[in-house]
Amino acid sequence: MRLGAPAPAAVLREDTPLPVRRAVAADPSFLERQPSLLLRLGPERPREHTVMFNVHLDTVAGGEPPAFDGTRFTGRGAVDAKGPAVALLAGVAAAAAARPAIGRDVTVLVQAVAGEEGGALGTFGTRPLVEAGHVGRLNVFCEPTGLRHLPRATAAATARVTVDGEDAVDDRPGAGHNATVLLGFLAQHLAAALGPAAGGGPSPAVCVAGLHTGTLHNKVHGTGSLLLNLPYASAADGAAAEDALSRALGEGLREFTARFSGLPLFARTASDAARITRLEWLKRGLPALGAQPAWGEELLARAGIAPWPADEPAFTCDAIWLAGTEDTYTTVFGPGSLDANRAHAAGEFVDLADLEAFAARISALLTAFADDLRCRAADRPAPVSTEKAGTA
Repeated sequence: MRLGAPAPAAVLREDTPLPVRRAVAADPSFLERQPSLLLRLGPERPREHTVMFNVHLDTVAGGEPPAFDGTRFTGRGAVDAKGPAVALLAGVAAAAAARPAIGRDVTVLVQAVAGEEGGALGTFGTRPLVEAGHVGRLNVFCEPTGLRHLPRATAAATARVTVDGEDAVDDRPGAGHNATVLLGFLAQHLAAALGPAAGGGPSPAVCVAGLHTGTLHNKVHGTGSLLLNLPYASAADGAAAEDALSRALGEGLREFTARFSGLPLFARTASDAARITRLEWLKRGLPALGAQPAWGEELLARAGIAPWPADEPAFTCDAIWLAGTEDTYTTVFGPGSLDANRAHAAGEFVDLADLEAFAARISALLTAFADDLRCRAADRPAPVSTEKAGTA
C-alpha cells in the first residue's frame, strides 16, 4: 500500500489544466493535500500478470448528508464514484477468496485517486501513477456505465471567453460596455455553431457552461466570462474543435457588431466587441482513449460483461491516460448512470443491488483473467535448451 502525492515536477506541464497550475502557484503545498492511494494484492509482477482498477475518491462540491434506507445510498459521490469504490474492493475480495490464483499468480492493483473531478482530469492523480508504471495488461476505470463496459474515453478542452470592458451606471447604460448582453449573445451563437459535428459525423456535445457578469440590477457590468467544455474522441478532433471555436467566436463577434451597432444603448459595446473580448484555454491538448485490442473484448464477454453500444457517445474520465500504452486493454465500467443517478447533482444515489451486481462482475472478470493467463501459459512453448551435450 502506498498513500502519497506526486512531486510538482510530475504535474506541472504545458498541458496541465490552468486551474491546477494556478492552485499550485497560489499554494505550493496544494499537491501535498491531494494524495492518491495505491493498493496491491499479490507480489509485484510483470504487466501481463496484472489487472489494474482505477476509481476516484474526489467529488464535485455540494450535496446533502449521506443516507441509506436499506436499498439505496444517497449523497454526493454515491455513484460517482465512492459507492463503486467500495463495491470494487468487495468484488476483488470475493474473487481472491474463490480463486487462490488471484493474488498469487495474478496481481491486482487498485488506484484510488484524487483529482479526477474539478477540471484536473487526472493530472495529479492518475497520470503520475500510470507514468510510474502502475498499470496492468487489463485496466478498468470505475465510472457509471450501467454495468456495460466502454473501451474508449473522450478528452475535453475547456475554453473561457472573457469580456474586459467598462462598467456604467444604470441611468446611462450606453456609456459603458454591456458584457451581459454580449456574452449572452455569444453563448447562444456558440451553442448553435458548435452543436453540429464537424463534417457531419458523430461527435460529443459541446457544454455551454458558466456565464457570469455580476449580480446588481442598477449597473451595467462591463466585465464577465463564459465557459465552454469541448469533448473530443481523438487528438485530431480536439484540434478541430479548438479551431471551430475560434472561428465561431470571430463570427459571433462580427454578427453582434452588425446587429447592435444601430442601437444607442449598445453601440459602444458593438463597436468595441472584438477589442474587449478574448479567448483563453484552461485545458487543451490532452489525449483521448481510442480503439482497444480484440482480446480484451473477448475477455470481457467471457466474464459476462456486455459492451457499451457503439452508437452511444463516450464520456470523459481518467482512462485517457492509458491512451497509447502498449500491450494493454483499457475500458470504463461501473454501476449506475451519470444522468439517471444524478451524478454531480442534488439527490445523487446508487442502489445496493447495482453495487452488488458490480462487485459480482468484478469477481467474474478477475476469474476470467486468471483463466486466460493460465491458458496463455499452457499455450506458450517450453524453452529450448541451447546447452551442448556433454558440457559441464
